[in-house]
Amino acid sequence: MAQQNDTRLNLSAGILSVGVALTLVLLKLWAYAQTGSLAVAASLADSALDLMMSLGGLIAIAYAAKPADDDHQFGHSSAEDLAALGQSIFILISAGIIATAAITRLLSGSAALPEREGLGISIIGISIAITLGLVFWQRHVAAKTGSKVVQADSLHYLGDLIPNVGAILALWASAKFGLHQIDSIVALGAGALLALGALRIGKNAWDALMDRQADPEMIAGIEAIASRFDGVHGFHDLKTRVAGSKVFVNLHIELDGNQTLDQAHAIGAALRRSIIAAYPRADVLIHKDPVGVERHPDDLR
Repeated sequence: MAQQNDTRLNLSAGILSVGVALTLVLLKLWAYAQTGSLAVAASLADSALDLMMSLGGLIAIAYAAKPADDDHQFGHSSAEDLAALGQSIFILISAGIIATAAITRLLSGSAALPEREGLGISIIGISIAITLGLVFWQRHVAAKTGSKVVQADSLHYLGDLIPNVGAILALWASAKFGLHQIDSIVALGAGALLALGALRIGKNAWDALMDRQADPEMIAGIEAIASRFDGVHGFHDLKTRVAGSKVFVNLHIELDGNQTLDQAHAIGAALRRSIIAAYPRADVLIHKDPVGVERHPDDLR
């Protein structure tokens, strides 16, 4: 029941994210048509990318929530990483287009300059207010469910406030002081931020697809739990890998070989519950060895 409630909350955050992104795209598209501002165009491109990422996130939330089946016995969470990798490539391309347009305008004295700046400022201000409302709900959902997808989307939208504020400053400087070049400079900065964000998203997705280990802090936490757990005399071969919002954990523990199978099972099951209590999105598999057992020569790993 709790898991179903978490899924509903995560889906609500995903649907709201798509709705907000679509609204911002339409608002900024109209604002760009009215002002001709490259800074607004950069913010528009960012919102268009947000729409793609929000759609991808919504699909990933729905798909990752599917239980494991015969063909996907470890679940479907890697779909999040595949979507993120594709999105990062698209973001890099868009950042390059924005930067090229900004440089062209800076070098060309005949390029069109922003106009109707006040209208553009109003539209961007509305978009900031809408984005803050979305972030507030995403933070609420993430606190309830612990969803990494919703948390990442929330951080992404917080980062989007930077180009929006930059667009307002560019339009204000153009209207107040006639500093039209600021528009292109802000667009360049927004393009750089998009590129950096794309590289970060792409790296995280690539690491997950290549079965990179979990965060060192999490690994240290699991080691601490196992090392002080009652009945566990030692542990070895702790291996982790990340897939989407899940972390798969394999661990060998050393137990008293004279105890019954029931007793050994109870210790292993209790340790598994303790690790999951500390890291709710972990999928834990524990192998039990008697203390002092030697590796068989035919066991290469």
